[in-house]
This record gives sequence, C-alpha cells and structure tokens, in this order.
Amino acid sequence: MWLSGRAPGCGPGGRGFDPRHPPQMYNPLFRYILNNQVIMALLIIAGVFLLVEIKEILVLIFIAYIIAASLYPAVSFLRIRRVPNALAVLIPYLLVLSFILLLIVPLLPFFISQAESLIEKFPLYFRDATATLGINFTIPDVKSLINPSSFGDIGRNAILITTKLFGGLFSILAIFILGLYMLLDHDKLQRFPIYFFPRKMEEKVLKTEQLVEDKLGAWLRGQIILSFTIGLITWIFLTALKVEFALPLALLAGFLEIIPTLGPLLSAVPAVIVGLAISPAMAATIALGYTTIQLAENHLLVPKIMQRAVGLNPVVIIAAILIGGKLLGVLGALLSIPLLSVLVIIYRQIRHLS
Repeated sequence: MWLSGRAPGCGPGGRGFDPRHPPQMYNPLFRYILNNQVIMALLIIAGVFLLVEIKEILVLIFIAYIIAASLYPAVSFLRIRRVPNALAVLIPYLLVLSFILLLIVPLLPFFISQAESLIEKFPLYFRDATATLGINFTIPDVKSLINPSSFGDIGRNAILITTKLFGGLFSILAIFILGLYMLLDHDKLQRFPIYFFPRKMEEKVLKTEQLVEDKLGAWLRGQIILSFTIGLITWIFLTALKVEFALPLALLAGFLEIIPTLGPLLSAVPAVIVGLAISPAMAATIALGYTTIQLAENHLLVPKIMQRAVGLNPVVIIAAILIGGKLLGVLGALLSIPLLSVLVIIYRQIRHLS
C-alpha cells in the first residue's frame, strides 16, 4: 500500500490503479521525514553505506539499463507496427546475440592462439624495445611488470576473459535477463520514479528519464560503431605493415576505444613496443599510424556517429575514469563516462528547474 493510502480511481466505483496518475507519497509522515534534518542525515548515511555494500549489484543493473536503452528504439519501432510486445523485444535481442556469435565464433581460435603467443612473447619484445632505446632492464624487472603466468589461463580460454570482466557467467546472464525484463516492462518502469515526487514534477521527471535513456542508448550504439570501426581500421593498418599479432592488437584498440582520451593512448603502447622490437622505423610508423587514426576519429567519425562523452573538459573525463577505475577497476573506468552523462543530465535538469 502506498503511503498516501488510496490511489486515484480506487475504492467504491473505482477502476483500480491508473498508471497515468500514480499515487503520491506526500502524506504527513513522509513530509515530516523530509523536513527533519537529523532523520534525513541518518537516512542519507545509511543509504550511502547500503550503496557501497551492493555496488556490484548496482553495476549489473546499470549495464542492463544501458543495453535496454540502446535496444529500445528498435523495440519501439516494432511496437508501432503492431508487433506483439514479447516479439518486439525478442527480435532485436536475438539479432544482436546472433551477430555477436557469428562475429566471434569464427575468429575465436585464431584470436586465442595469437593472444596467447603475444602474452608469452611480450616480455621479449619489451626487452628488445628497451635495448633499442638504450634503457637497461633486466629480465626479472620485465617479468615484474608483465608476468605471463598470471595471464596464461586467460589467454587459453576466451570465455574466462568475459566472465572475469563482468564478475562471472552468472553476472553476464543476469545482465541480459535484467535488460530483457526492462524492455518488456519499459513503460511501467519508466513511470515508477514519479511516485516519489510531487505531481507537479511528473512531467519534468519523465523528461529527465527520457533524456537519460536517449543519452545512454546513443552512447552505447555509438561506442559499438566506433569500436568496430577503429578495430577494423587498426587491423588493416597493422596487417599491411605485416606486424605480428595484428588481430589481438586491433581488438585491444577497439575495446579501449570505449575509454575516451586515455583509451587510444593505452592501445598504442603495446603496438609501438612490438614495432620497436622490430626497428625504430617500424615503431615510428606504427605511432604515426595510430595518431592518424585517432585524428581521423576525432574529426570525422565522432562528429558523424556521436558526440564524444558529455561535452566536458578532457580533464574532467580523465578524472572520472580514474575515480571509476579506483572504485571498480576496469569496469568502473568503462562505466564512468555513461554514469557521468547521467549525473550531468540530472544536474542540468535540476538547475533548469530552480
């Protein structure tokens, strides 16, 4: 039962709960809690501790929400054409999963072989590269930086890469199932937050939700296109130079494309080291190629495909990535930008409201 008691339309002669007019929670007890600073402070502190304890669960929910937001335009397109709700949700889901499987399965054996070989040989490349630069690193020093044994199992089993990244196979299944139900019950879930606000703010809350959903969906769709494009161009470039391990290096470039500003720089480092082990000229060529790809992305791809991140200063973006990485590791760094996008949208809506 809602705190306000009877919902509009309930009672004698009523027609039950109308989701277009949600019950309000502003009864005297609720107003007293809101106006009592001590109680509110205690509730905020308790809420912060609760969020810290369940942060892994919140991350899964956030990822599922991003996936659902990215697929919702396709679902809405099918619904408008009178496709049943369940089919309208399942068709885009199955198409995306089929595309992923068709793309990954043929490349998986070759990628595993190359990735394993790269991990095993990278210390030797690093040693040769530092020797070319006149820097004396002993083998133990290199192994302390990159220990192949710690990555051996990952290199042999690509499934473990995914499960470790998302915290296990159960987490991956939970993400897709949550996203599926978010799409199935999209309209109900979209209206749920307005229960906690005065009715006069209903339109503003719904607008904010729509802005957040559109932003996150566009971010994921744009990042997928950018990652695929950058990975493909990098693979063609490295293959043309006959650089060994072109595929894993290209996939790394595509994956790190998700991290703005820092991602392209991080993906270039191992490629340049591999090139430096061949010759300084090869390293310079690879560095120039990566720089050219990055410039082309910033001036041609990003403006046409998506607006980078949230239009903030790169310093703010880097700070968000570092904070996210500190709190949740690699996954936190990857999710820091969409989360920052949400916070910026909410802040702008509150400022506009005030």
